[in-house]
Amino acid sequence: MESASPEPSRRRAATHTSGTAVQGPAADDGPPRPRVAVDTAPHTVTVVDDQLGSVDTERLASLARHVLRRLEVPVELELSITCVDRGTMGELNATHMGHSAPTDVLAFPIDDVDDVVTGVPGLLGDVVLCPQVAADQAGAHDLTEQAELDLLLVHGILHLLGHDHAHAGERDRMFDLTNELLATFADGVAR
Repeated sequence: MESASPEPSRRRAATHTSGTAVQGPAADDGPPRPRVAVDTAPHTVTVVDDQLGSVDTERLASLARHVLRRLEVPVELELSITCVDRGTMGELNATHMGHSAPTDVLAFPIDDVDDVVTGVPGLLGDVVLCPQVAADQAGAHDLTEQAELDLLLVHGILHLLGHDHAHAGERDRMFDLTNELLATFADGVAR
């Protein structure tokens, strides 16, 4: 599980949760003015499934919003999640991390939480997942393929927020937080 330098994937498709535009009252001297309604899902999360298999994009978006909400990430920061095949992940890993083999998750941070200006949209960053690699390693971790993908998504988001696991203490904190976030998400899904 690795984090890479900022270089966003700007492809947009699949699941995108955002506000809706509605018409405001007509002015006496012109056409109706548009206004934006309150966003029903506070965090904007885009999930792109750009691989041959399929993933539960709604679940990934829901888990991401759960993590962002629990960690009190400002709603101004948009998150992008892209699922890619082994070949694409291998290319990304080689380009950004210098490793020739595909990995399970890469995180590309963009805007820092501390730099958010209220009301001004920003980009938290991109999490790139490889469901094929996740499926390969799920059994070794005694997890289902979906549980492995969930874990990797949370791990990637934590990297975007500056968490790391280079040292034992950091690793323990990061993995404890990952487990807590997955448990609270599972509690919410079970209800």
